[in-house]
Amino acid sequence: MLVRDAMSTVVLTIGPTHTLRQAAALMSARKVGAAVVHDPDAGGIGILTERDILNSVGRGQDPDAERAHAHTTTDVVFAAPAWTLEEAAAAMTHGGFRHLIVLDGGEPAGIVSVRDIIRCWAPARQKVPA
Repeated sequence: MLVRDAMSTVVLTIGPTHTLRQAAALMSARKVGAAVVHDPDAGGIGILTERDILNSVGRGQDPDAERAHAHTTTDVVFAAPAWTLEEAAAAMTHGGFRHLIVLDGGEPAGIVSVRDIIRCWAPARQKVPA
């Protein structure tokens, strides 16, 4: 199975000046665990995850004052739609993260998460005789 078969095509894109509260509200409304942060002034695409927001709040930072750009991962590993789920899982394991932005033609086409991979693998694993 390929990344294109598992990825979510619901890509929440926010700007670098969104507050963490705004980002969290948008992520919650769309039921996603990550947002693509598009910052043309900083050189492109980053990712803000639920963990980034949690870490900020856990440090006592104000989610109404903290901006997405200060918590965005900009050293992003991107996946291609044609990657296998094994390749995506290996990249996540190696990098220690749970989301990959999927680029198609240099533009975000989706996000694949650990949950997406498990959802695809679980039915196949259940069919294997014990």
